[in-house]
Amino acid sequence: MPDSEELSFKEMCARFDVTPRTLRYYEYIELLQPRKDGRSRFYSGREVARMTLILRGRRFGFSLEEIRQWLEIYDQKGDREQYEVWIDKANRQLGVLEEQKAEIDAAMSDLRDLRDETAEILRKMG
Repeated sequence: MPDSEELSFKEMCARFDVTPRTLRYYEYIELLQPRKDGRSRFYSGREVARMTLILRGRRFGFSLEEIRQWLEIYDQKGDREQYEVWIDKANRQLGVLEEQKAEIDAAMSDLRDLRDETAEILRKMG
């Protein structure tokens, strides 16, 4: 998206498949700062890039506050510091996701065992 192009509020919602409420909330907590013209909002390439990072961060399990703090680092200290912090946050979150995966795997195993036991009881019943 060239720098001169901007997306409207409706286009931004459609592009990222988010509700207007979500987009307004991200603005309210200052994750996004669109240009305003009266009641209309327009999103630059910077805001589109930030939205991409926000949604990616949410997908990886980061809180909105963690994402906000991380995005602020770029504004205050630049790329290098932001990349260093990102690596630390990514390593920590990978550990969290590994724990969650282990818990899910254990729950799935238990559920399969219970299902199989129940199926065996039902089979014996005839």
